[in-house]
Amino acid sequence: MWHLVSEPLQVGYMRRAFAEVVLLGVFGGIVGVHVLLRRLAFLTEVVQHTVFPGIAIAFVAGGSLATGALLSGTLAVVLVSIGGGRRRIDPDALMALLLATFFAVGVIVVSRRPGFQSDLTALLFGRILSVDQRELIDTLVVAVICIVALILCHKELVLRAFDPLGAEALGYPLGRMDLLLNIVVMLVVVVAVRALGTVLVVSFVVTSAAAARLVCRRVGSMMAVAALFAVVSGCVGLIVSYNGSIHHGWRLASGATVVVALTVGFVLVASGRWLADRIVRSSARERRGPHPAGEVAVTS
Repeated sequence: MWHLVSEPLQVGYMRRAFAEVVLLGVFGGIVGVHVLLRRLAFLTEVVQHTVFPGIAIAFVAGGSLATGALLSGTLAVVLVSIGGGRRRIDPDALMALLLATFFAVGVIVVSRRPGFQSDLTALLFGRILSVDQRELIDTLVVAVICIVALILCHKELVLRAFDPLGAEALGYPLGRMDLLLNIVVMLVVVVAVRALGTVLVVSFVVTSAAAARLVCRRVGSMMAVAALFAVVSGCVGLIVSYNGSIHHGWRLASGATVVVALTVGFVLVASGRWLADRIVRSSARERRGPHPAGEVAVTS
């Protein structure tokens, strides 16, 4: 068993992939709790697709993918924030429109290159095994900045999630708080998209937080469990992908395998929670004992 873990760590590109998964797991898990509390999972889906045209343009022009994703994602977040404040514009309809339009523009840009099918696959599903040291540093810097911002605004963001009317009555700038969270979500997507592509990023943000919510009641513990869950599941996915591809010839895509590991982990946590609830309810019925003699059960 130890050999399955130690062998991938002896390869340089796998060590960098593990480091990227750890950084993204911690970053995405913490941000994902805020996303879940605010019910912004669809926004994450929108952002991960609206960064695609910026990535495509940067890819075709030979520029920085992170810069292209940042510019495109910032434009999408600003449009969502401005449109969401208009009474006549439905936020979900606006996000769906932006998702379809931005993604279509990206596909058009990439399709103008010869052999665009392979380029499109790389941009959509990422190349986590080709992450270099500079990308790791970029991920670390962005993660630290965003997590510090969330810590400084933690109380206000949690109040905004649970009691928006109370937060507004206390004078908190709800629009700016929403914009801050949208920007943080966009930055998660930007730093993760090079490794996981524009299709799989949402799993690190949503799946880990959803699993943590099944077992935690406090926001702080949810963040810790979500980060741990994402890191462990991501590393398991990399290990399975490496050993399956190297020793068994399965040719498992690393990014997709990581996402499947996250999903399997969520199913296991959900099943465990369901089983625990069944045991608790069964124990409670046994403690109450049978109905007293002569008692008539009233049924609806």
